[in-house]
Amino acid sequence: GLVSRNLTALGVKVAPDHIAMVEVGIDGGVVRSQTQSFDALSPLATSTLVGIVEDFIAAATGTRLLGVGVGLPGSVAEQGVGVVDSTQLGWNQVPLGDILRRALELPVVVENNVNALSVAERLFGQGRSYDNVLVVTVGNGVGAGLIADGAIVRGRAGGAGDLGHVPVREDGPLCQCGNRGCLESIIGQGALVSDARSIRLIGPSETIDDLRTLADNGNADAAEIFAHAGHTFGRTLAGAINLLDPEIVVLLGEGVQAWTHWAPSFEKALRSALVPGKRGTPVAVETWQDDRWAQGAAALVLATPFDTHGVAGEQGRLVRERLVASVETPS
Repeated sequence: GLVSRNLTALGVKVAPDHIAMVEVGIDGGVVRSQTQSFDALSPLATSTLVGIVEDFIAAATGTRLLGVGVGLPGSVAEQGVGVVDSTQLGWNQVPLGDILRRALELPVVVENNVNALSVAERLFGQGRSYDNVLVVTVGNGVGAGLIADGAIVRGRAGGAGDLGHVPVREDGPLCQCGNRGCLESIIGQGALVSDARSIRLIGPSETIDDLRTLADNGNADAAEIFAHAGHTFGRTLAGAINLLDPEIVVLLGEGVQAWTHWAPSFEKALRSALVPGKRGTPVAVETWQDDRWAQGAAALVLATPFDTHGVAGEQGRLVRERLVASVETPS
């Protein structure tokens, strides 16, 4: 069968300060992984990225790569073209797909990281039995990926799913997008940390981990910060569920590490704001693994044989050709 042919896909997660890479088998299992520090704002960022990926590919043994998937925070108008706009990375119209394709001579698909994660959830995760899945990530930002009738919803230019920028509070804090009172400016990790610092609960150099430890140890003020975030999140997510009618919601991201402190107020706010017909919508919380992001990027490549909507364009066709060629000729 296909599995015995050692076909793999490469997944690359690009973050502002690191790159996580995985090589995955056709069943989504991770063959090997590696994380490197990286500076997205450096003028040499793209050539550094190419070098890191080339080295990772060079270390592959006895496998045949179908292609490379890249997931990153930002918008990508077309997966198969891969021109990137990202405020988090400081990239403006960077032709990442072209740069990587030329250097690696492999098919390359580029996608928003939450969309990539949603594809992985649909292929290998808790969403695999459903055609309508809402995947929501909570961490520094808040993002969503929507799978409707089995296909990812991308919107006009790949920007669908910006749940973090639902306006929640008229006079709320300033968000990194320039608007006020967006969901992520209230419940993102940076917001929780600054709330905690403003009441001198943690010091200027302490982080979300310190805040979570306080809550774990029974500190009432720390627990209250998470509970308040849970309430706001629950109400906003209820609006999204009422709007989109998913069969299941999958929650993941760095933020779920403190989920025990979010959960009670989240559940209450969510259920009381859902319309009666949607109150039973299941919400599954995935335990957090950083690999999952890179695995999501690899899933972009593995999904192309099933890509009836042609989302990956010409690159998807090239992946399918490699797949067929490897099945016809013994490796």
